[in-house]
Amino acid sequence: MALLDILTGTKHPSGDAVPRTPEELRSALLALNGPQTPFRVRNATPAEGADLVAEWSRTLPAGTGRLKERTVKIRMRLVPETREVRALEELWEVTSVALGNTPGATVNRTYNRGRVADGREWTWDRGPDGRMRKTEVIRDRPAEMKRPVQGAVLDAGWTWRGVLFRL
Repeated sequence: MALLDILTGTKHPSGDAVPRTPEELRSALLALNGPQTPFRVRNATPAEGADLVAEWSRTLPAGTGRLKERTVKIRMRLVPETREVRALEELWEVTSVALGNTPGATVNRTYNRGRVADGREWTWDRGPDGRMRKTEVIRDRPAEMKRPVQGAVLDAGWTWRGVLFRL
């Protein structure tokens, strides 16, 4: 396995996986949608420059008076000639901080691409015994989306190729 494959999260199917057609792979990915699924897989829009998009979004309380919205998208292009799915992971975070009793909030926006990790944030506060303790205020798991999507690709006998710039 090449160093770039490790950095981008490229995965290869097992040797006994039977290669499926692009239509079968597309159907398998779209079949991941369901009422209990914490994400959705949909056809991409022309502006997204992909074939399919898997999308996971959460709004989380981030401590006193703060909200954090985290959206992870995996844009996927199916390349039938090499039986690989080129996948570009993107993360948008919007954090809003309420300004006391005044309407409005300050908003911080960030964007990242590449491998998206699970998010955790902690804060320090005093426990019932008066001692300082570390309390988790945010825990979100975009891996809840990535694992099944990646698994469907690998089970179909295709390679999952992580990319950083172009699909």
